[in-house]
Amino acid sequence: MPLNYMGWRVEFIGYLAAVLMGLVLGLVGGGGSILTVPILVYLMHLEPGVATGYSLLIVGATAAFGASRYFRLGFVDLKLALLFAIPSVVAVYLTRLLLMPALPEKLLTSPVVIYKDQAIMVLFSLLMMASAFAMLKKVRQTDSEEPLEGGVVTHAPSRWLAIALDGAVVGLITGMLGAGGGFLIVPALVLLVGLPMKNAIGTSLLIIALKSLIGFVGDLQVGIVLDVELIAFMLLATLLGMWASSGVAYRIDAHLLQKLFAVFTAAIASFILIIEFV
Repeated sequence: MPLNYMGWRVEFIGYLAAVLMGLVLGLVGGGGSILTVPILVYLMHLEPGVATGYSLLIVGATAAFGASRYFRLGFVDLKLALLFAIPSVVAVYLTRLLLMPALPEKLLTSPVVIYKDQAIMVLFSLLMMASAFAMLKKVRQTDSEEPLEGGVVTHAPSRWLAIALDGAVVGLITGMLGAGGGFLIVPALVLLVGLPMKNAIGTSLLIIALKSLIGFVGDLQVGIVLDVELIAFMLLATLLGMWASSGVAYRIDAHLLQKLFAVFTAAIASFILIIEFV
């Protein structure tokens, strides 16, 4: 079979996976970048450092589209989104502009060699595993149905500092891994402040859009080279998936969404660990 044909087939699979990424992002408010980085690395053959930059743009634009649809349904808490997003945006921007370019290609040379790209993917998967287990624990601890209607909830001022600090930490992680951070933001909104799952999804999409797109500006300032054709096709595919998801996500049971989010996150984390160590 000709190599160019095989390459075309792999790229086509990558674009189909991008549709799935948009679908997942729209359904559970996270997981987009969890899929985007592996798609760009393993199917589109980009270096992880470049893939994390592309991921910020693709996921940010897709999340903005999804957030606008959730906002019209009343599932976005604007005050909470800004409280979380402002420190997160600052952290991700500085990480992409200053920290990532300063990291050496070999993080460790003795007793074993650890490369920056491998460390990025392994850290990525471990954080995903932690997030998945936290969400599953939350589901097991509650038997009551979470609110399904739109509208925001009131948060005690004592929680605001914790939300802002969590936003800064997620921003740092987002900047290092190119992740929109939904797999960390959604559990934080649900576990820290008790936001209903569907509100957490809509609010997460707005936060992801803000910090991912602003974080990508840091990549532009350090001179990232853009494959415009690849980015355009990836955006079209992910927006298609997001459009398909947004019409049904708010009708799905909140606890089922939490379970799907956790199981999907753990599955992708396991896949990345296998790829990196086998």
